[in-house]
Amino acid sequence: MSKLRILHVVPTYYPAVRYGGPIRSVHGLAVALAQRGHDVHVATTSVDGPNDLDVPLERAVDLDGVAVHYFRVPALRRLYWSPSMAAWLARSIVQFDVVHLHSVFLWPTWAAARAAYRAGVPYLMAPRGMLIGGVIRRRSRWVKSAWIHLIERVSLSRAAGLHVTADLEAEEVRALGLPMPALFCIPNGVGASGRHTPLSAGPFAGLRRPYAVFLSRISWKKGLDRLIIAWQWVPDVDLVIAGNDEERYQPQVEALARSLGVADRVHFVGPASDEHKWALLECAEVFVLPSYSENFGNVVAEAMSVGCSVIVSTEVGIASLVRRVGAGLVTSGEPRELARDVRALLDDPARRHAMGAQGRRAVIEELSWAAVALRMDEAYRQITTSTRLGLSLASAR
Repeated sequence: MSKLRILHVVPTYYPAVRYGGPIRSVHGLAVALAQRGHDVHVATTSVDGPNDLDVPLERAVDLDGVAVHYFRVPALRRLYWSPSMAAWLARSIVQFDVVHLHSVFLWPTWAAARAAYRAGVPYLMAPRGMLIGGVIRRRSRWVKSAWIHLIERVSLSRAAGLHVTADLEAEEVRALGLPMPALFCIPNGVGASGRHTPLSAGPFAGLRRPYAVFLSRISWKKGLDRLIIAWQWVPDVDLVIAGNDEERYQPQVEALARSLGVADRVHFVGPASDEHKWALLECAEVFVLPSYSENFGNVVAEAMSVGCSVIVSTEVGIASLVRRVGAGLVTSGEPRELARDVRALLDDPARRHAMGAQGRRAVIEELSWAAVALRMDEAYRQITTSTRLGLSLASAR
C-alpha cells in the first residue's frame, strides 16, 4: 500500500508525562504507524504544567521515528493557545493526507480542524473521553456546553470520522445528540514492558506485600473515594495508590482514609515512571480502577499485559473486554460490592492467576500496537478515499 503522510495534533506530548494516558497512547500509535512505513508527524505544545519542556521549538524533533513539532504557548495556557502553531498549520497542513485530532475543548483541536477544512484535508476527531455527559456536568458545565454548541458542533460536522476507543465511549457521545461523522471504534494499544527495574531495587522497594494497586492520575474522575471507602472491608491487605496529583485532590482522599481508620494500609507513593510502573503492576495481587468515567483505561491494559488480574467499574471503557476474555471482574463501583470483588480474588489465587493469564493473552492478540495501527491505517484509507471521491463528484458537477 502507498505511504500516507499523517499529522497528529495533541495539546501536550512526551516528555510531559504528567498528563497521563493520552500522551502514551498517541505516541504509541504514532510510532506503530511510522513502523508501518508512514510519514508521521505530531504538532503539539511545549507546556509541562507551570513550566515548559526543554525542547527545540518550531522544527521537527525525531522521537522514535516520529517527527514532533513543539510550539510555545505565550498565554491562555489552559487552552494551549499558540499563534506559532496556528501559523505552521496554515502553511503546512495541506501537505498531509489525513489529520488526527486528539482532544476537545482545547484550542489546538479547533485550530487544526479549521485549517484542515480550509485545505481540504480529511480529519479524524478523538475526544479522548471528554465528550461524556458525566464529565461535562461535573466540571465547567456551562462553559463546556457553550463550547460544544459554538465550536465542537462545527468541528464534528466537518470531520471525516470520529475515533472512539470503546463502545461505551461511542454510546456516551451519541447521547449528546451532536452531528456525528463516520464512527471508528479502535482501542488503544499496549507496548511491551521490556526490561525494567525490579520492585526490590526501585523507589517502591519498601512496600509491604501483598498489596493491591491503583495506578493513574489522582483525580475525582478515577473513583478513589469509592476505593478508599471499600478498603475498610478489605482487611490484611495494603492498597498502593500511585499517580501524580495535578488536581490537588490527594489531601481530600487522604483525609477520607484517616476518617475511616485505613490510613495505615493505604499508601500514596507518588508518580510511577515508565521505568518502574511495570514492577509495581507485576508484583500486585490485583489491579483496581473504579473510575466514574474512563473512555478506555490504558493502565488496565498494561496491568493485563503483565498477567495481573484486574477489577474495573462498569464506567471504564475496557470493561467489556475484561468481561469478555475473563481478565478480571467488572463491578458497579459501589464500595461494598467493590470490596466484595477485591476479597473474592484475593481469597482465590488460582482464579486470580487464571484471569491474569487470560488478560495477557488478550493483550497479545487484540491490543498490540501493531494490530491497532493496522486498524487505524484502514480507517485513514477509508476516510481519505471517501474524501477524494466526494471532491471528484463535486468537481464533476
